[in-house]
Amino acid sequence: MNKNISILGCGWLGKPLAIKLIEGGFSVKGSTTSISKFDEFKNLGISPFLISLENIAIEIKEFLTSEILIVALPSKNIEGFKKLIQFIEKSPVKKVLFISSTSVYVSNNNVVNEFSELQDIPLVAIENLLIKNKAFDTTIVRFAGLFGYDRKPGNFFKNGRTIPNPEGFVNMIHQDDCISILEKIIETNLWNTIFNACADTHPTRRAYYIKTKADLGNEPPVFAKAENTVFKIISNEKIKSILNYKFKYSDLMSFNYGSYDI
Repeated sequence: MNKNISILGCGWLGKPLAIKLIEGGFSVKGSTTSISKFDEFKNLGISPFLISLENIAIEIKEFLTSEILIVALPSKNIEGFKKLIQFIEKSPVKKVLFISSTSVYVSNNNVVNEFSELQDIPLVAIENLLIKNKAFDTTIVRFAGLFGYDRKPGNFFKNGRTIPNPEGFVNMIHQDDCISILEKIIETNLWNTIFNACADTHPTRRAYYIKTKADLGNEPPVFAKAENTVFKIISNEKIKSILNYKFKYSDLMSFNYGSYDI
């Protein structure tokens, strides 16, 4: 396998992923929109590039001199992705790993899998641009709500903010599981497919935020009046079966969210 990887978006998820890939022997190029991060990236062994999807320039050609491109951007800029794809088509990139979100699914008050109904939103359009392109292979990973380390759910609703839909169910995934899953996709060479990635358990929003706030010693949560509960429960069966993956943080109610190590 070619050991060169480019990560477009070395932020909360992309940076620790880059660190793990470097530990695994990969040479990693990483993008940021802030030149002030260059020294940090270099110290971590990441080759830094200043790239903005909103203003892609010719410099992205050098960034794309890798076999695998991982896209870890929150941007929903369809036109920016169209321009990016034009550069990918002319580059050495043969495989794209696109980090998406389970927010693409319609809330149908049921369990949803990779074949369930999708919303008509920009993220779905971007997924389609990538997966339908025959110039490169694409795998899409739809992550549930992200948490871990400095991103603690007990801090999500602060200062008395009302938490809506309290009897709905949460779909969450820890940063460690995200990184392990992405690593395993690369290791096993699984392309041209779509995966949901989500912890095994789905407590109600009421139970989850009562616990996560209490674990941090924060104020008790304030919930909206429960009316017309709308939810979706994300199935992770495909990724567990095909990748033979066992989640590190599988039971969302079984650990203390106040721990500095979580």
